[in-house]
Amino acid sequence: MSLLTPEPGLLFWMMISFGIVLLILARYGFPVILKAVEKRKNYIEASLVAAHEAQEELGKLVQTGERMLADTRRDQHAILMETTRLKEQLIEEARTIAAAESEKMLNSARKKIEAEKEEALRTIRAEVTALSVQLTERILREKLSDEQEQMKMIDRLLDEVVISKS
Repeated sequence: MSLLTPEPGLLFWMMISFGIVLLILARYGFPVILKAVEKRKNYIEASLVAAHEAQEELGKLVQTGERMLADTRRDQHAILMETTRLKEQLIEEARTIAAAESEKMLNSARKKIEAEKEEALRTIRAEVTALSVQLTERILREKLSDEQEQMKMIDRLLDEVVISKS
């Protein structure tokens, strides 16, 4: 028996054995194997479809996120501008109120100073008048101690009154 040339009887039985194994595999093995391969193929296709759908959904989510981010930035900018405008408006109102209060206080201080000035002038005039009267009284007492001096004074005053009327 040579390894390169098998005998015809051995070849016959090998063919019959191969046919039986092939029939058994075709009847029981191949359907199970084909079913498993088909199941695996369907699973892979479903996974690919799910992955494709997930990728599309992710793309939509990314677009939605970018749109929301742009909206948020626009809103943030609008809020920032509104806040800046309100800040400037409040500062301007505060300046206006401060200027009005300052003017009011300044006018009040001016009126108070004017009133105090008038009061001081009245007081000074009263004191000057009182001092003048006292001084005049003393001078007149000393000068008009005799009758001749009194007559000179009366004549002089009468002359002044007559001159001022004419």
